[in-house]
Parts: sequence; structure tokens; C-alpha cells
Amino acid sequence: MSDDSGKAGHSLWGGRFSAKPADLMRRINASIDVDRRLAGEDLAGSRAHAAMLAAAGVIGEADERAIQGGLDRIEAEIAAGTFDFREDLEDIHMNVESRLTELIGPTAGRLHTARSRNDQVAVDFRLWVRGACDRSAAQIRDLQRALLRRAEESADALMPGFTHLQPAQPVTFGHHLMAYVEMFARDAARFDDARKRMNECPLGAAALAGTSFPIDREATATALGFDRPTANSLDSVSARDFALEALAAGAICAMHLSRLAEEIVIWMTPGFGFIALSDAFTTGSSIMPQKRNPDAAELIRAKVGRILGSLVNLTVVMKGLPLAYGKDMQEDKPPTFEAFDALELSLAAMTGMIDDLTPNREAMAAAAGAGFSTATDLADWLVRRLGLPFREAHHLTGRAVARAEALGCDLAALPLEDLRALEPRISPDIYDVLSPAASVASRTSYGGTAPTQVRAQILRWKEILS
Repeated sequence: MSDDSGKAGHSLWGGRFSAKPADLMRRINASIDVDRRLAGEDLAGSRAHAAMLAAAGVIGEADERAIQGGLDRIEAEIAAGTFDFREDLEDIHMNVESRLTELIGPTAGRLHTARSRNDQVAVDFRLWVRGACDRSAAQIRDLQRALLRRAEESADALMPGFTHLQPAQPVTFGHHLMAYVEMFARDAARFDDARKRMNECPLGAAALAGTSFPIDREATATALGFDRPTANSLDSVSARDFALEALAAGAICAMHLSRLAEEIVIWMTPGFGFIALSDAFTTGSSIMPQKRNPDAAELIRAKVGRILGSLVNLTVVMKGLPLAYGKDMQEDKPPTFEAFDALELSLAAMTGMIDDLTPNREAMAAAAGAGFSTATDLADWLVRRLGLPFREAHHLTGRAVARAEALGCDLAALPLEDLRALEPRISPDIYDVLSPAASVASRTSYGGTAPTQVRAQILRWKEILS
């Protein structure tokens, strides 16, 4: 895709140049293999433009009817797979216009009145990215619903919470999954927010300076579902930050998917054994018959590199371009298409895995008390019951952990006399807080891991997503 200047030897755009482009130039110049994906958006933009031109009296009603009929024919041919996408016609715009000319004759040329391929591709691409944002946000909400279903089943299932991938404090599996519900909520909000900013229509900016024809840009914006027309013709054809913002949202979402995928990989290892996945999302080994590999999670984990690479790719393409249009901008679509293809596949696969996985409650509960994970509960008890400053309680708890390590037991099994050797006022009810279940149940602060809090957050999100 490119503007309508600087071409050679093409009957649709030139009379000034007569030399035919070399084959190599034709190959580097053509974008139809990529931008044929914009066919639906290109037809929508052309329909809106033709209707507006007729309403404004720029073209006649008979011409508009012929154009609309021809566009309908082209849409049917594309849907049937019979449309001939030709590389020699460079891009989707010229392919459509050439076929429209074959169908209705010279009247097809009236469609390009008061527009350029510059504003044409700008509106096509903006429509496509807007749709990609909508699809991604909808997929994220499906993933959130899957996480909610699993979290509700596991609101009281004990598991270790980690920092530095070391056991820290007991939590519940439901609470852990709800953390991702929150993360993905922000991802969906980023797509929604980006959509609001990009929802301005560049059609009518023409090549870069607007047009002298009496067009109605509000009409075309409304017809295409935009909130308003763009306010500066130079910005209209040269801006691609809407795609960059969508890619940035996609990269952050992919990073969150990768973190969850990494946890699935870890949880499936024999050393953890926290979850199992069925054959639907795992593979075996060609040489080791015992293996069940979490390939889907590993592939999702890898997709973040491609999606982040797409963001960097387009940023580098755009970073040095003066206003308004440069042919460099033809390279905006490959990374954007690739990124959203990868993101949509990853979101679908992750949703499938969350629905598919089976938690191993026994293995998680057994690990929940590892690494003296209730040490903070001991320190908190010393503060609450004995009135010790937290730093002193922290120090005493560290000594209790050292004693338990020396005896080869966990804190809940440390004899009372050993605890009283550290602080004589410790009473037997200290053991009420030293089990993982008691620790979890006590974390009742808003957003905490107590099952009552987890269920309250699940209910809140069910209402939001209903």
C-alpha cells in the first residue's frame, strides 16, 4: 500500500511515467499477499465513501448504485474464493478498484474522488486494529471466566505462596488463580482504552492535505462506527500510534500469559505435581514413553517474544519518518497481523488449558507447610497476644525456625518447651495459628487469601463479567 505518487507504468495511476517497473521493484513494492486481509475493511470504507459522495452531490445516485452493486459482487467473489488477487496491482485497493472497473466500467473511477490510497489504507488498517482489540478483549474475558470457574472450585485448596520461587506463606489455589483474573482485567482494559483513542476516522484526509470537494467526514465516520473524524489531515494519514498502542497492550497481555504458562510448566513437574493436563494439551516423547510434556504452555511462553518483537519492529519502522506518508509504512501490517494472530491463538490455548487442568489438592496442601511457611503467623501472634514490637517478634521467630530446623520438624511440631525457652509467655494456643489452614483462614484483610475473601472476589468478578 502506498500513496498515489511516484509510480511508473501503471494504467490506474499514471500518465506521467512510461517505464515499466523492474521485476524486483514489482516484488518489493507489492503488498497484496499481506494486505488482502484488509479486503473486508476496504470494502466497508469504499461503501461508506460512495454513499457519502452521493449524499453530498459529488457523484450521481446512479453511479453510487453501480458502485455499491459492484462492491457487493466483489465481496461475494472474495467470500467464494474466486477473486483474483494480482501482485501486479500492488495492494488491496488497486485490486478492488481494478475488478470494480471490469464489472461496471469507467464509473468505478468516480469512487476515488476526494480520497487517496493514503487515507484509504489509514481507515482500513484502523478498522482492522480496532476489530483486533475487540476480539482480544473478548477472548481475555473468556479466559477470566475459565479462571473464575477453577478458582471457585479451589477457593479453599491450600498451596504454598512463593517469593523468589521459595515457599513464603500458605495461600489457596483459588487465590492464586484470582491474581491472574486481575492481571487479565487490566489487559482487557488496555485494549478497551486503546480502542477509544483510535476510534477516529481518517477517511477524507485524502493524500495529506484534505480535499476541495464538499465531503461530509462526519457521515463516513458514523457509517464506519467511529466516534468522530480525525482533526488534522497530516496526522490522519501518518499516524500509526494506534497500532503501536494495540501492540503494546498485546505485548503486556502476552507477558501475563507467559507468566501463567511458566507456572503451569512448573506445577506439572514431578517435583511439584500440583496439576495435571490431559492429552489435549500435552505431548509425549519420541524416545521416553513416560513423558507428558506441557507443550501448549511452553509454546504460549514463547509467543511473547514474537509479539514483543512485533512492537519493536513497528516502532523502529515509524521512529524516523517525517510527515506525512512514506512507503516504509507499508511494513506496518506484517508485524501487527503476526502479533495478533499469535495473541489470539495463545489466549484460546490458555483458556483451553485452564478448563482442562486438574488440581492435585493433596500435593499442594502437603507443600503448603514446607519451608516454615507459617513463620509470619508465629511473629504476628507474638505481636497480637504478647504485645512485642514486630522486629523483636521477627527475631524470636527466626530463632524458633532455627530450632525447628535443628530438630528436623516444622513449626507446628516444635515442642512447647522449646518455644517457651525463647519466650516464657508463649501459651499452648500458639498452635492454633501454626497450621497452613489456620494461616490461610486468618488472612481476612480485603484482597487476602482467606477463602471467605477469595469467594467474595469471585462473586464480584462474576457480576462484572456476567
